[in-house]
Amino acid sequence: MVKVHRILAAAAVLAAASLASLPASADEVAYKTVQVNGLDIFYREAGPTSAPTVLLLHGFPSSSHMFRNLIPDLATRYHVIAPDYPGFGQSSAPSVDQFDYTFANLANVIEGFTEQLGLTAYVLYMQDYGGPVGIRLAIKHPEKVRGIVVQNAVTSIDGWHPVNTAPLQAYWKERTPETEAPVRDIITAEGTKWQYVTGESRPQLISPDSWTMDQVGLDRPGNDRIQLELLYQYRDNVANYPRWQQFLKELQPPMLITWGKNDPVFTRAGMEKFKELVPDAEVHLLDAGHFALESQEPAIAAAMLAFLDRLPAAN
Repeated sequence: MVKVHRILAAAAVLAAASLASLPASADEVAYKTVQVNGLDIFYREAGPTSAPTVLLLHGFPSSSHMFRNLIPDLATRYHVIAPDYPGFGQSSAPSVDQFDYTFANLANVIEGFTEQLGLTAYVLYMQDYGGPVGIRLAIKHPEKVRGIVVQNAVTSIDGWHPVNTAPLQAYWKERTPETEAPVRDIITAEGTKWQYVTGESRPQLISPDSWTMDQVGLDRPGNDRIQLELLYQYRDNVANYPRWQQFLKELQPPMLITWGKNDPVFTRAGMEKFKELVPDAEVHLLDAGHFALESQEPAIAAAMLAFLDRLPAAN
């Protein structure tokens, strides 16, 4: 019996040594934190650092968690970075009294984040909140933007669903307890799930982990005030739409649009505006909703890899 135990122990040692000698997978994801302006900014990183970088900017009410399936697919050939904004995911969430929750300030933090990581060029992936953050970043550093991937983010008020977003537009016009009440419904568990499943042709493919993870963040003490502030400050993005449209029209960046065509928040008109501004943009209409990655990740990953492979090398 002692001999058997020795044999098993030796086998375990050999197995451990064998595993230790295996090279790290190219799509292995690392979870890291870096300090930006006194805040801990959490991010996911994968892929060879010598490869071109893809910067994934998440939407509301998610975090880098929304890219959990996309990151490994892209990282087989590209360096992939996905940060959490302040107030989201695993990043610091100072109170509204300690941090100015505007989209301009979120963009400033992400700008500082890219500088901390030494990113000199990248392709932007913009979804939902990633749109106003990413466009601001691109305006500040157009020389760093190798291309843009748009997934259900808008630069025109025509892209907003007139009925489903009416409470937000009323909130922007006059911020009162009465106009805030229906906006609060957006950050409830029911409201979060609604964003994920509405318009999905294959809801059975959407993991409940998606909206459950988001809701954990939303339910943290004080986070409701953060989200209500950002939802109110979104009006500043709308005011900047003409400027952003002009920027895209002049820049004409390589652009890929992967659009959930049944989105209950941002309509197909939002996609058509991007196509009008950047006529050479490649468009993939997907039978999905706002968070198209949840059910259409293989199609989006394939389109992205083909798009990224065609881009000219960074200067």
